[in-house]
Amino acid sequence: MADLVVGDLAPQFDLPRDGGGSISLAASLGKPVVLYFYPQDDTTSCTQEAISFSQLKPEFEKAGAVVIGLSPDPVKKHDKFKSKYSLTIDLAADEERKVIDAYNLWVEKSMYGRKYMGVERATFLIGRDGRIARIWRKVRVKGHAEEVLEAVRAL
Repeated sequence: MADLVVGDLAPQFDLPRDGGGSISLAASLGKPVVLYFYPQDDTTSCTQEAISFSQLKPEFEKAGAVVIGLSPDPVKKHDKFKSKYSLTIDLAADEERKVIDAYNLWVEKSMYGRKYMGVERATFLIGRDGRIARIWRKVRVKGHAEEVLEAVRAL
């Protein structure tokens, strides 16, 4: 599957979310959406990233944007993660990896010489028209949420 590029229509989704119910891309049409993919709840980098986006949530809202974190973890794990760190952003559960696959983010990774499959940390900024406006792949967490906020403001 080819990687998505700026200008492509963002693949739609409707997934279970933290706190019950579901979250969909269609529900946010007309607003910029920051859709960030992360490997796993309650790991060091994933926690730092979620806290950063949560701290900046008021600024994202002021810019008219919605922030959604997405991982293959189940809703119950998202609920514990949100509660433990007082996270304020929405978390979507993609246990079947359909959305992760649609964004081509299930990739081979390597840690300490061991190869395995996992979610690539990536962020997609989706414009008001549902098209991808910006893509960050292989994200480094430090300063990332601030960089994404600046891109939202520039839309």
